[in-house]
Amino acid sequence: MQTSPRRYHHGDLRAALLTRAEETLRERGPAALSLRELARDLGVSHAAPSRHFKDKQALLDALALDGFERLAATAEASQEGLGDGFAERLRALVHAYVAFASANAELLDLMYSTKHDPDASKALVAVAFRWSDHAISLIEYGQRRGEVRQGPVMGVALPVFAALHGYADLAATGMLPPGTADEEPGQGLDEVLEFILRGAAPDPEEA
Repeated sequence: MQTSPRRYHHGDLRAALLTRAEETLRERGPAALSLRELARDLGVSHAAPSRHFKDKQALLDALALDGFERLAATAEASQEGLGDGFAERLRALVHAYVAFASANAELLDLMYSTKHDPDASKALVAVAFRWSDHAISLIEYGQRRGEVRQGPVMGVALPVFAALHGYADLAATGMLPPGTADEEPGQGLDEVLEFILRGAAPDPEEA
């Protein structure tokens, strides 16, 4: 369902443009984004958005940057108030990521496509790695505690990321098998997480 255009009266025009742009992205996809239409929706002159974004690509880059900043903040907040156990911390991070991906499917797609653009800004690339760096640090933490198998950290991180991204993509696109739901014990994300934890566990000779 489309939201009604929001009239802009005062305050931060840049923030208002990003908010309305994200609404349009969610409703109609990136092809529907237009600085001229955003200006009309917010009730400002057609030239006003150019003070903040020189063109549509600059707007898309800003949306991606904002999305990665929010994802990084979500990942960091997921670890607050937890115990020391690796499994508990990974579970919180995984649930936070999938919740973000499910709620922001179109934005997440834009974030990753923009990140891999050769012309992506240094600021975007830096913030894009904040959340994955957090996950890698968590795996290193598990290794130090003896809860994750030893070896190059990326040898553990890559399967974890692959499983996590795969599940998040299925959830965001509505492609999960019928009957799969996180609230059902033994199914959904927690089942995937248990699979990840078994794969990341130390080898018997390491225990």
